[in-house]
Amino acid sequence: MAHRTGISDLPLHYGKAPPWLFDRMRKLSREILFALAEEYGVNEILKRLSDPFWFQAFGCVLGFDWHSSGLTTTVCGAIKEGISGLNDEIGLYVTGGKGKVSRRTPDEIVRFSEKVGLDPEPLVYASRISAKVDSAAVQDGYQIYHHMFVFDVNGNWCVIQQGMNASERTARRYHWLSFELEDFVCEPHKAVCCEKVVPALNMVALESEEARKVVTGISREKPETVVCEIKKAASLRLPGRHEVALSDINPERIGSILISTYERQPEDFETLLGMKGVGPKTIRALALLSELVYGAKPSMRDPARFSFAHGGKDAHPYPVDKATYDRSISFLENAIREAKIGRIEKMEAFRRLHTITRLQT
Repeated sequence: MAHRTGISDLPLHYGKAPPWLFDRMRKLSREILFALAEEYGVNEILKRLSDPFWFQAFGCVLGFDWHSSGLTTTVCGAIKEGISGLNDEIGLYVTGGKGKVSRRTPDEIVRFSEKVGLDPEPLVYASRISAKVDSAAVQDGYQIYHHMFVFDVNGNWCVIQQGMNASERTARRYHWLSFELEDFVCEPHKAVCCEKVVPALNMVALESEEARKVVTGISREKPETVVCEIKKAASLRLPGRHEVALSDINPERIGSILISTYERQPEDFETLLGMKGVGPKTIRALALLSELVYGAKPSMRDPARFSFAHGGKDAHPYPVDKATYDRSISFLENAIREAKIGRIEKMEAFRRLHTITRLQT
């Protein structure tokens, strides 16, 4: 089903790409994606977009700041606008975006799915549960504000979403890919990239397996029983090293959510997580009870494992060369056009250039 392939932390930058740059990013991203589709197929585009290293390098090629949080939203916007109206030609459909636009993702998925004859429900679910995992099951201090869901005519998909930590002035990007995953809520990622490790409640870690079972079991108990236990836990003097606190959890409010879980009797943690109203505070309260009452300690391991740095708009590592940028767009436009009519010389040159570039890095 799916793999989350990476997470990356970036400095939080505000502002927009200048129109002259975004227009070029839109055009160049379109030509690069068409080149990839022509050479390797649409599946390869999904795989590369889900790779945090490739995505970062892609943003650099498009001329954006390598270290800016805006790289995510701007590159995703360029991709969406770049292939707009050409979706059927490339076989790729881009939905969602930043802020309010992200809330239109389900409707956009349904519209495109019906157009190409796909069942939209699995895609809408994948979009929703991936966001729920990274906002509630993994509590690393980042609030999701950008969500882009990309899929093809066969129902394969990838997700690129980003969260914000306003106090730290950083953003963290999460990547998902719809290949080979056996479980949405147990180690769904292949790689996790960030600038630093942060305290986190990680309910999708392998070592949280017992906690997931216990939390699900607690959610099926009578609400008044669970609320009583939460109040007891809140009155305890917990050690300072305890990473999960009840200081901002209202037992009465949690109780109203527990009525729903008790009535629904979720069969597993994924079902519980997907329920309406079950958010970070509910999961946090149940996770703490699973440890204090049942001894099933959830993982506090940040999913972040390694970091990267790759180069833009703010003249780092050098100013954007507009003339060269335009020549790159033109080169790829012509290469795709000529490849389609059987003239592959430029595509062969493009492959050789890729090989040389890899050898020199």
